Amino acid sequence: MRRHLTRLVWALLAVLAAVCVATIATNRGEPINSLWLVAAAASIYLIGFRFYGKFIAARVMLLDDSRATPAERFRDGQDFEPTNKWILLGHHFAAIAGPGPLVGPTLAAQFGYLPGTLWILFGAVLAGAVQDFVILFCSMRRDGKTLGQMAREEIGKVAGIVSLVTVLLIMIVLLAVIALVVVNALKGSPWGTFTILMTIPIAVLMGVYLRYLRPGKVLECSALGFAAILLSIYGGRQVAASPSFAPWFTWGGVALALAIVVYGFLASVLPVWLLLAPRDYLSTFVKLGVIFLLAIGICFTHPQLALPPLTQFVDGTGPIFAGKVFPFCFITIACGAISGFHALISSGTTPKMIAKEWHAWPVGYGAMLLEGFVGIMAMVAAASLAPGVFFAVNSPPGIVGVTPQAAVATISGWGFPVTAAGMAQLAHSVGESTLFGRTGGAPSLALGMAQIFNGVWGGAFRNTGLLSFWYHFAIMFEALFILTIIDAGTRVGRFMLQDLLQHVHKPLGRTSWMPGVLLTSAMVVAAWGYFLYQGVIDPLGGINSLWPLFGISNQLLSAIALCVATTVLLKMHRARHILITVAPLAALVVITFTAGFDKIFSPEPRIGFLAHATALEHAIASGQMAAGKIAETHAVIFNERLDAAVCAAFLILVAIVLVDSLRVWYSLLRGTRSAATSESPYVVSHLEAESI
Repeated sequence: MRRHLTRLVWALLAVLAAVCVATIATNRGEPINSLWLVAAAASIYLIGFRFYGKFIAARVMLLDDSRATPAERFRDGQDFEPTNKWILLGHHFAAIAGPGPLVGPTLAAQFGYLPGTLWILFGAVLAGAVQDFVILFCSMRRDGKTLGQMAREEIGKVAGIVSLVTVLLIMIVLLAVIALVVVNALKGSPWGTFTILMTIPIAVLMGVYLRYLRPGKVLECSALGFAAILLSIYGGRQVAASPSFAPWFTWGGVALALAIVVYGFLASVLPVWLLLAPRDYLSTFVKLGVIFLLAIGICFTHPQLALPPLTQFVDGTGPIFAGKVFPFCFITIACGAISGFHALISSGTTPKMIAKEWHAWPVGYGAMLLEGFVGIMAMVAAASLAPGVFFAVNSPPGIVGVTPQAAVATISGWGFPVTAAGMAQLAHSVGESTLFGRTGGAPSLALGMAQIFNGVWGGAFRNTGLLSFWYHFAIMFEALFILTIIDAGTRVGRFMLQDLLQHVHKPLGRTSWMPGVLLTSAMVVAAWGYFLYQGVIDPLGGINSLWPLFGISNQLLSAIALCVATTVLLKMHRARHILITVAPLAALVVITFTAGFDKIFSPEPRIGFLAHATALEHAIASGQMAAGKIAETHAVIFNERLDAAVCAAFLILVAIVLVDSLRVWYSLLRGTRSAATSESPYVVSHLEAESI
């Protein structure tokens, strides 16, 4: 009886999923309630986790709890430590949930809510969760080895070396883009800048508190840290209202970029207990709490989606970034559907903390579905804004016009009414001087989140004082964990660079040699800082060129991870189960190589790097460029060509890995190559479930 009841529940859930997706996909003309999206995500992700995820765990990976994991075999209390699966799920989710699931859906909403929503719903189940789960399994069965090490051992030396170089280059672009999101969110905002600056001494004080004053008092320190964060938000409001102090914290884009570069350098060279570890912990604490609050807020307010399912910008003429819905929607939303960055986490700290093999199912597959759910909530927050407001906030002045009057005329002409007076009132209600041209996705997402939070306490935009608090709380939330990725990513990039440079000069590889630490940290921050500066001075807002480059590189990293995963599955089962990884791999190759060729060779200046450089050269030659802008324009021309070269390098490097993988797969299928894997020998586990 119980078995039949269970089947009935899953059948009803499947019907609910089908009805929700049909409603979302076929709705036209009238606003749709956001609960349809929430219900669709919840039902699809539960079904995917229970059936597809468990099938992969039981039939493909053959998970075995009697087999000792690296955490048990190499337990040292530092890197390798068996961890409770729910605690590890929280750690893994916090590590993979960067700005992508928040900013990506917000930017992709320019196509309407439908394309991005469908990609998040099905991409997470069939691609993203599969990649994360399989790579976590592979690393767990190989003593916790990294993606590059597994590529070298399973595919070959060429693939391993190329993968290491590619990952380092991709990390540089990723750090630049997410730093640009912070710059655009804080530019001209003394409230936001003060609040974020205060998180640095708060994190340092937490580190000193836990290390010297009250060792081990984690909950006590967490409560004090969170209280200090709330006080910093309140203090930011007082600073912004002060004629004396507001100018001190009203920074332009270049000043903010320099400050973030300095912060990244300090976070890379200072002891982890002093800044990086307490800031990461504080970020995770805030991140999980705000996501929970946002989910509750959406359920309480269930806002209508004001954006249409499809806009006219699916043809590639979008103001936020140029490019058709295919392939650009699928690279704009990376985290939330599939992200190569996750493969670095799944082959980094997490496999060293898995206590039992079956824990990899909720941690590897489940955490990605949770991130997909965050992506859906971000889409709801962005799409619930009035379309005119959404485009006024996210469109760069170079597209819609420099003055408020020009911007509202352009946006209203697209069929999305908005007024300069209305935007001024909205900016005042959230404590900002202006909301026009705040590109990057973070400000508009914060506006949508503030609307939802404020709606729980008496209706959206009624309590303007509370609305301004919620807006800057959301800005702090976004910037805080984005900066966490910057400090951790810079340190990881430094480790990778030291690994490479030790072949040139042996001491450079020692993490204890301070001159090497300082030099490699400076090289890493200089590399991503250059791309950040390029985005800051870009007249189109930077996001137009850098976010697609980030999306392409991130998805190409996924292609490398899926090449490794496919090779392992071929060695385990021959061709029986390879569609599990080959299908998303084929889709990603088509998407990313199409987008990459478009960004390099498209004749449309707003899409193609080279076309934009040529158009700017023509403007200078024909005298259309103001004399004061010529030097800056020459720098933009150089940067556009550099972006084209970087994009081409990514495509070539990944093509090398792909061709090398195809060679190995062909040999395995023909039987001319040994199917032996680098999997560690079976060791019986003696770890009791009760002990973890």
